[in-house]
Amino acid sequence: MCKGCGLCVAACPRDCIEMASHVNVKGYPPAFHAHPDKCRGCGNCGVVCPDAVIDVFREIKVKKG
Repeated sequence: MCKGCGLCVAACPRDCIEMASHVNVKGYPPAFHAHPDKCRGCGNCGVVCPDAVIDVFREIKVKKG
């Protein structure tokens, strides 16, 4: 669904998102989560996406014991 506008790339404070070198079925180079290990789930990318195609979530880590 990504149109490749790049707004999410610019909005990410941790440089987690990059543009792909291939095109999607709509003919656009989509953004992708290149560095998920650096992501803190701030949600900036989802807020600026004009087509609301980005869902941001945080994994809940449960301590055992």
